[in-house]
Amino acid sequence: MEIIKFTMKNYAMLQMTECPPHIVSELSEHFTFEVPGAKFMPAVKKRVWDGKIRMFNRTNGEINAGLYESIRKFAAERGYGIKVEESPYGFPYDRNKVPHMTFQEFLEGLNLPFKPRDYQYDAVVHGIENKRAILLSPTGSGKSFIIYLLARWYLANHDKKLLLIVPTTSLVEQMYKDFYDYGWDVEKNVHRIYSGKDKETECPLIVSTWQSIYKLGPPWFQQFGCVVGDEVHGFKSKSLSSIMNKAIKAEYRFGTTGTLDGTQVHRLVLEGLFGPVHKVTTTHELQKLDTLAKIDIDIILLKYAREHCQLTDKRSYQDEIDFIVKYEKRNKFIANLAVNQTGNTLVLFNLVDKHGKVLRNLIEERLKDGQRFFYVSGETKTNDREQIRGIVDRQKNSIILASLGTFSTGINIKNIHNIIFASPSKSQIRVLQSIGRGLRKSDDGSETKLFDIADDLHYKSKKNFTLLHSGERIKIYTREKFPYKITQVPI
Repeated sequence: MEIIKFTMKNYAMLQMTECPPHIVSELSEHFTFEVPGAKFMPAVKKRVWDGKIRMFNRTNGEINAGLYESIRKFAAERGYGIKVEESPYGFPYDRNKVPHMTFQEFLEGLNLPFKPRDYQYDAVVHGIENKRAILLSPTGSGKSFIIYLLARWYLANHDKKLLLIVPTTSLVEQMYKDFYDYGWDVEKNVHRIYSGKDKETECPLIVSTWQSIYKLGPPWFQQFGCVVGDEVHGFKSKSLSSIMNKAIKAEYRFGTTGTLDGTQVHRLVLEGLFGPVHKVTTTHELQKLDTLAKIDIDIILLKYAREHCQLTDKRSYQDEIDFIVKYEKRNKFIANLAVNQTGNTLVLFNLVDKHGKVLRNLIEERLKDGQRFFYVSGETKTNDREQIRGIVDRQKNSIILASLGTFSTGINIKNIHNIIFASPSKSQIRVLQSIGRGLRKSDDGSETKLFDIADDLHYKSKKNFTLLHSGERIKIYTREKFPYKITQVPI
């Protein structure tokens, strides 16, 4: 039997020490992937990059340690053996054993305001025992509580600090507030980094945006024995890889997300950095347990006049987007839909100048007595977003018009009763994360209504781009077992 020999170079990387040349070539091919949509990227067009991600570096024999299980499967399928030689960093499959009673005693000592749900308990134990994991758990499942328990256990049993990385400044503040609500002395234990804040602290836990730290040198990252990435689907791959590969002394590595994008390359990139995916629970399971709100989806299929459909053959994708976001009847329809709902309504759009500002004016013109209106884009300061979130949590007659980049991920608002997708999308991550804004149970326990605006500009047998995108969203709804209906509206 031919053998592939590795050693742990550090906690980030496996180093190949011995391998037949033909297996090196096979490994390289197996862990090389074309990036979806790469051909449209400037670097590929300029021929400075071939549009491929290579997870195995055949020049130096390095590969991310989190891919060990994938390497093992690769070898088993081909009849090769694997040997991991001893190193100061141990083995990639080292495990902890956590006795149930011991862990129960630990939890009781935290004086938590509520007990972990069974799936949260199991997720934390899985993380502790495996030291590496992508914890896949939907919006509303209490990922911040899972992270908190992992952090408290790690810090109670290890001397090195813990780094918690999040994609936005809003999430830095939200994590800080959540940890306070769970009963921790955050002023003593948690240091926040974003927007030029001090990078040095004696606090055992640092929570930071990835944008604030990814350019820091390797020495800064060596203070951490554990790195946790929250909402890791939203990180730029290069920046996240840079952080994780510099944290060479971080034995514990956890990523959390509500969804992956469905591609193998996305999954393997994240697994390489954090470890294998572990499904904690699903939206459907939480809805059955009455932990998350039920959702009712109305796909509103806007049917355009023949004169507009005849141009479908001649429009590029961008031309079509420009047309629909500028089309007055469509924008008035969305504005009227928003102001006529009962409860709090979240309207999500994509293009700020072309679409968001237009919708803002139309909604403001139509507001009814007692309705409050908030507009949120990338220009809205973090403190202002937090203030808006707090107000809406206490209100039942508000409209939030928000860009997808600011409110589709990681923002917790309890009382969202209606969501309107004002912009077309086929991204699984974006769709599910956006829906997740409305799945937290409101105070009145009502179900969430989603209005999915779709655009039918097909001409003869030619379907338009955004109509095809709506078909992709329907596939997502079907897969997630979300009930939906289609209502056709001439426009």
